[in-house]
Amino acid sequence: MNPPQRVGILGAGFGGLELATTLSEALGAAIDLALIDKNDAFVFGYSKLDLMFGRERPEAVRLPYRDFAKPGVRFLRETITAIDPFARRVTTDAGVHEADILIVALGADYDLDATPGLAQAGNEFYSVAGAERLAEVLPTFTRGRAIVGVCGAPFKCPPAPSEAALLLHDYLSERGVRDACEISLVMPFGTPVPPSPDTSAALLAAFAERGIEFVAGRRVSSLDPARKVAALDDGAELPYDLFLGVPKHRAPDVVLESGMAEDGYVPVDSRTLETKFPNVYAVGDVATVGVPKAGVFSEGAARVVAASLVAQLKGGEQPAAYDGRGACYVEFGAGRVGRVDVDFLSGPKPTGTFQSPSSDLVAEKQHFGASRRARWFDR
Repeated sequence: MNPPQRVGILGAGFGGLELATTLSEALGAAIDLALIDKNDAFVFGYSKLDLMFGRERPEAVRLPYRDFAKPGVRFLRETITAIDPFARRVTTDAGVHEADILIVALGADYDLDATPGLAQAGNEFYSVAGAERLAEVLPTFTRGRAIVGVCGAPFKCPPAPSEAALLLHDYLSERGVRDACEISLVMPFGTPVPPSPDTSAALLAAFAERGIEFVAGRRVSSLDPARKVAALDDGAELPYDLFLGVPKHRAPDVVLESGMAEDGYVPVDSRTLETKFPNVYAVGDVATVGVPKAGVFSEGAARVVAASLVAQLKGGEQPAAYDGRGACYVEFGAGRVGRVDVDFLSGPKPTGTFQSPSSDLVAEKQHFGASRRARWFDR
């Protein structure tokens, strides 16, 4: 009897969790799967907005990894310190792990130092810790200009800055201070959601209706804490009283140091998610695939890799190529959610189809989260 295949999955986000779950379901004891992550819990990306605006408590959005229990899978809470893609060897603060098949799903880290002044003079809402800090800061904001500013592209969940601006409008209105406040959104795209003109038009109409200024095609390059101004990449300056930032993203240091990255991320075959190293794959935000950095795309890529590995280990046909399709929910405020269905890889250019905001889509978004909690964490 052949020994079980050793599979190493680095990172337990959308991609890592879906990959480990699918491989466990299909192969069980035929694999020895190590899922490695330095964190103790998973948090959906959209929950950060819930934390920031006080709609949820931290303990309510955390899904502890101790509850992730699948046949053939070992969850290891360890910090990865080195990756050797040639030998498929991973070094952590607890030891060395070797794999027959290695999948890198470590996501993207935030580089606050890339935007001078951001760490000292601004607030970022893309990390759980940042969102929790803002939940304490926001109640103190009663007048002046708030800027939701993107500091670099690509960035996770492209609709999130627009959502933050719209939800901030609701939050300030509910507190009775909206008339004393201005809201500006600075984004390096010409429209809020470039692949979907209809989604962008709906968001621009929502901004206009609420008096939110949209500064298109610009990114925030630095903050001056003494003068309380944000400098844009064209040299313009915007004064602010509250800055909500989307930090510049980059692959984790351990990935950059491994020699796998080019231009900041890991290049892969967009059809198969294979890297240039044999039996090494990369999925999700850490990879250059040609799709947005968002959980639903990480999940889709993970399913393709899982199906390919199952075919390889059990025999059978290889799956169809990764199609780069996914649906993103968009919070429009006022208790309504829209949806954009995007297709990035099957045609000559990306396309997006918009579903108008509704209460039905609120329920659909809730089901999206509930179904993954049930699948991954048996909740």
